[in-house]
Amino acid sequence: MSLFSRGREISRIESFSDAIFGFSATLLVVSLEVPTRFDQLIAELKGFGAFGLSFLALVMIWLVHRAFFKRFPLDDKIIVLLNSILLFVVLFYVYPLKYVTISIAQMIFGTSGTSYVAIQGPAELGELFILYGLGFVAIFACISAMYGYAFAKRDVYEWDDKHASRARFWCRHYALFCVVGVISILLAWTQVGIYFGLPGFVYASIGLTSFIHANRYQKKYGPIDD
Repeated sequence: MSLFSRGREISRIESFSDAIFGFSATLLVVSLEVPTRFDQLIAELKGFGAFGLSFLALVMIWLVHRAFFKRFPLDDKIIVLLNSILLFVVLFYVYPLKYVTISIAQMIFGTSGTSYVAIQGPAELGELFILYGLGFVAIFACISAMYGYAFAKRDVYEWDDKHASRARFWCRHYALFCVVGVISILLAWTQVGIYFGLPGFVYASIGLTSFIHANRYQKKYGPIDD
């Protein structure tokens, strides 16, 4: 079986997943009603920044999901189960994601359209980071588990050593995302650095850890994808 076949047919599990991601994007829309006054239209347009941030995050999750099925086109019962959990979490994740992005938009742009979030003290901010972190960890734990399952089935599907090592790499790669998310949750729970948003800034470390991990893999096995 070719893991990187370009013209393969889109499976039903991928089609269903795309529909769920599309529905999740709909939930991110600032308003489902067309403004009836010009001032309402302007207010809605001011919320474009918050919508753009949350939509970008959702698209990145979709790309990660799409990449898995492009690399390992599996559709057995375990993959269906893990994918279903992932999609369920994505639907849950939309509202904490939207809440966080509206907060960021308020800080960066000074406005968030007709939407507004009010956080009453560090305790509520900590709880927000915990909710966001739980969704983040759950999503990438599912992705990591899917790659881990692909690696575990390497003999059944007759993956060669290169493809098997890639499955193991991506499993560890997204497990690192989970570690960062857990650190953020712990920081938020213990209120460490909560006043200047440390539980949020810790996610920036994903770039560095991913780079180090990928660099070590490439030195040993060559390009991650080709």
